[in-house]
Amino acid sequence: MKFNTKTIHAGQKPEETSGAVMPPIFQTSTYAQEAPNVHKGYDYARVGNPTRTALEKLIAGLEDADECACFSSGCAAMDAVLKMFRPGDQIIASNDLYGGTYRLFTEVFAPYGIDFTFVDMTDIEKVKEAATDDAKLLWIETPTNPLLRVVDIEELTDFAQSKDILSLVDNTFASPYLQQPLAMGADMVLHSTTKYLGGHSDIIGGAVATSNEAVMEQLRFQVKTTGAVPGPMDCYLTLRGIKTLSVRVQQSVDNAKKVASFLENHPDVDETIYPGLKSHQQHEIAKKQMSDFGAMVSFSLKDDSMEKAQEFMSRTTIFTLAESLGGVESLISHPASMTHGSIPKKVREKAGLKDSLIRLSVGIEDADDLIEDLEQAFE
Repeated sequence: MKFNTKTIHAGQKPEETSGAVMPPIFQTSTYAQEAPNVHKGYDYARVGNPTRTALEKLIAGLEDADECACFSSGCAAMDAVLKMFRPGDQIIASNDLYGGTYRLFTEVFAPYGIDFTFVDMTDIEKVKEAATDDAKLLWIETPTNPLLRVVDIEELTDFAQSKDILSLVDNTFASPYLQQPLAMGADMVLHSTTKYLGGHSDIIGGAVATSNEAVMEQLRFQVKTTGAVPGPMDCYLTLRGIKTLSVRVQQSVDNAKKVASFLENHPDVDETIYPGLKSHQQHEIAKKQMSDFGAMVSFSLKDDSMEKAQEFMSRTTIFTLAESLGGVESLISHPASMTHGSIPKKVREKAGLKDSLIRLSVGIEDADDLIEDLEQAFE
């Protein structure tokens, strides 16, 4: 089954009792049982819900995974993964991460004794040097947020497998339409379904897909025990959003290429970061492991100041100043003060994140209108 067909049919079939083509919203907290523990597969909605099951099967199908567990947010999905580890375990992560991920690592789990090591994962030797005998997980983000660095998934997962280390790829920026981490050796793939999978900026959700039975058993335990699960309406809206994933993302990617080209040639822009540009340091790796280059674009102004960046962002009219990404609408944000504000300034700067950096999530509007909006903001 080809990908575009999977977005409509993977793991899906008409609902058994009514024949409904779309999965119904099962708005219930509990289920009738014929006898104690004798039921139709569901006993309590925290543990399972048919609408959630439909979503989990669909995402698993998109990622070519055996199973998927869905959560109430991307952060809840990350939290569930991290609870698999114990004091003394080492987790090696990229030094260019989403701010919420960094906050969860350093402020929630590090105090419990988990050792987080942050390295530039574009250099495999640095990863190898960082790994200790206690290394248990490689946490890979590619493309990274917000510097859009691309790391070689196969290279990293080959190393992880040779050392019996688990590997996870946060696939949020690419979506399964553009990148298939499990096929490249990853053990887990994580999504904030809030972004491209939902696609309409109207839900919050997260998911982890895997074919590792032991990992899925632990994730199901977290679902049952800690209960950070999405409601049936959120699952339904995500299911509906995924139906148009390929056409939405492709339109956004086509627009992003035009926007990136415009920015790269603008006299007021110091640097344009987009994996689809030949000037991008990991352009060839992106060509190898992604079917296309994504719809996220970052750039910095020649006037390298936070004030000038914020002034620029206040002038756009089609690009909405807001956090998040991956919706049909184009968004503009300032990572240093918004999505990555929880990361200390020294840590941000060491990773290469400047205060003047601006991040764009390019939507499905007309590309000419988007470029015109940026041009008037420059003027």
